[in-house]
Formats: sequence, C-alpha cells, structure tokens
Amino acid sequence: MFTVAILGIGLKVNTLPIVALGVGVGVDYGIYIYASFNSILNRGESFRNAYEKTLDITGNGVLVTALSLAIGVATWIWSPLQFQADMGVLLTFLFLVNMLGAVFVLPALAAWLLRGKNTAENP
Repeated sequence: MFTVAILGIGLKVNTLPIVALGVGVGVDYGIYIYASFNSILNRGESFRNAYEKTLDITGNGVLVTALSLAIGVATWIWSPLQFQADMGVLLTFLFLVNMLGAVFVLPALAAWLLRGKNTAENP
C-alpha cells in the first residue's frame, strides 16, 4: 500500500486487521453507491441522471460517514503510542480515499463496464 510504504509502517500481523477494516469500509461505500446507482439505471434513467440522483440519495450519506470516521481516527495521530498514531494516519487516508473512489471512480467504471446497457439519453 502506498501509505504504508511511505510511512514505513509495514504490513505485519498487527497492521493487517486494521488495513482489512479500512478496505472493508470502502467496499461498503461502493456497495451502497452502486446499489442505488443500479436501481436508478434499471428504472430507465440515463447514466448521467442516475449518477446525479445517486449522489443526491446516497452520496451525502457516504460523505458524512467517511468524514465522521476519518475525523474520529485522525485524532489518533497525536497519540503517544506509535502504533496507534500510525494506524490513525493509515485509517484516515483509507476512509477518505475509499470515499472518493466510491463517489467518483465507481460510477465511471460502471458507465464504462455497462455501456450499451442503457442507451436512453434523458435531458
């Protein structure tokens, strides 16, 4: 992982569950965004309208959840325990990057992978 290498944290038995937690939360963001996106697409909306409605419906929830989690674990950065401080940096990074990926990258990938599925171009 990029952050792990830069900070010299290392992927060890102690850090692996923390990384798995961060990645798991990111997967949840993605499932939440895609489920809403796919549901709206199946109603016949264009990709653009489906994406806009998805952000209206679920984007705020993902954003608030990610920011709440990131702010909460960011306070660990000032811990006198080095492991806890490192995990604060790592989890803050993971929560924010996973949120950005779910909100911006996932719909772009879906539009590319599902092209041709919905050809309706609603204004």
